[in-house]
Amino acid sequence: MEMPFSLLKVLDDVKGKNKPPIHLWNPKSVKEIDLVIKKNGDWYYEGGLIKRHRLVHLFASVLRLENDDCYYLITPVEKCKIVVEDVPFMMILMDVQGEDKEQEIVLTSNMADTVQVSGKNPIRLVIDAESGEPTPYIEVRDGLMGKLNRNVYYQLADLMIQSEIDENTCLGVWSYGDFISMHSYPIENIDGKDDSFQ
Repeated sequence: MEMPFSLLKVLDDVKGKNKPPIHLWNPKSVKEIDLVIKKNGDWYYEGGLIKRHRLVHLFASVLRLENDDCYYLITPVEKCKIVVEDVPFMMILMDVQGEDKEQEIVLTSNMADTVQVSGKNPIRLVIDAESGEPTPYIEVRDGLMGKLNRNVYYQLADLMIQSEIDENTCLGVWSYGDFISMHSYPIENIDGKDDSFQ
């Protein structure tokens, strides 16, 4: 399964760096490649599962969501448009410190990003229009969203309590001094760019 040479070259250049400066890269060359991030978080290239976790992590480090609501792998010389079936990341671990209002919740993605749950970056429940099932999401970075996997969602549910917010009884969790109410949103509002996620 051969990857585009230019993409592999930039990955080789940035590996070992924590955060490649993709916000500074604005290449004029744009192309599409047959790379898909599935709903379960797996990455596929030309129909085949990418089994090299290190390579997937490197791809994720140069992933950007742009104003056209499309996802691109960014290099200094070109950007490669890819397909994301739902959102790019899965939140696979939850760490909880403290209790009640002193509680602090940190989520970790399948790409090793850590995210603090807070009023500035709350968990959002999105209701599927067809199934009616709620799915929790959180922004990981720069508008890129992560979906809580089932185990993490169950752990979160165990922490939920009722609290009075603006004279309304709400279900939610405390984290970093904020009460995170489990609001629900239409399914189209999951890309991190809608006002409800700001």
